[in-house]
Amino acid sequence: MALSNLALFGGAFFTPVLVGKITHTIGWEWSFYLIAIFAGVLFPLVFFFVPETAFIRSRDQTLSDDSVHCLNEQHELSTTKGSNGGPTSDKSNPASFEKHSFPTAILPRKATFAESLLPFNGRKSSDNFFKLLLRPFPLFFHPAVLWACLIQGTLIGWAVMIGVVLAAIFLGPPLWFNEVETGYMYVGPFVGAVVGFIVSGLLADWSTKLMIKRNKGVYEPEFRIVLVLVQLVFGCAGLYGFGITAGKVGRYGWFLPDFFFACEVGGMVLGAVASALYIVDAHRTFAFSSLRELGSKCSSPLLVTPSAFFRWLTRKL
Repeated sequence: MALSNLALFGGAFFTPVLVGKITHTIGWEWSFYLIAIFAGVLFPLVFFFVPETAFIRSRDQTLSDDSVHCLNEQHELSTTKGSNGGPTSDKSNPASFEKHSFPTAILPRKATFAESLLPFNGRKSSDNFFKLLLRPFPLFFHPAVLWACLIQGTLIGWAVMIGVVLAAIFLGPPLWFNEVETGYMYVGPFVGAVVGFIVSGLLADWSTKLMIKRNKGVYEPEFRIVLVLVQLVFGCAGLYGFGITAGKVGRYGWFLPDFFFACEVGGMVLGAVASALYIVDAHRTFAFSSLRELGSKCSSPLLVTPSAFFRWLTRKL
């Protein structure tokens, strides 16, 4: 999950570093020409060598809540007996295991290379098509999905708006940056995305294991939310710090605004990882629809707010 967010956000903030140099050297048109060239080269590679990897898991292969409850009971029972000096065998309650069965997965036949090239190779869900089509609308008001959209969308929106206003702040007085120097300002957020990836990768499982240990070995999906505390530190420090230093670049220079921009992007990656992991673990039945909801609802406001914010900033300047 952390790697996928790094690929998304890290690539988004590393590209302006190259585009600034391209624009200054051979013109802004070539940034679009290069996109067309790379897309033309990558399309056949993706078409032929990146097959569909979705796995359709039947309902009887999904670990039910009753089975999870059974496992938790067995763990608590074995832990209690072990602490009292008694046996710790997993067969301490055989009647419970007879009641709850854990079916093994039946792997489907592997598709041939020719079958993997088909534009349509069957549905990935047994649910009704119209139910899947309309599910995102009421799903947005689900408390968990709404929380995840706010956690992700807030810092994503601010990151995009900061990126938009960099040109207005640094191209003019008192620093008078050119296109190349303004593009180099995105090295900071790229480093912030890498740091956020490393921190989330290190803390996501470590914090969860720590909470499981403190909860007597019982896992709860809410343990994934602990990572949001780290996002709070990075994100708020980045937002407030950038606002203070970018408003007085003549006094603070270019480094501090870029540093706080990096902190904000690092917090954004941490929040994206934390919210996505919680949705996947806590709501498995509609995890796919929830992740799709996060992508659409967090990105759609960004089509309007950056341009409006840029016009407001230019009037203030």
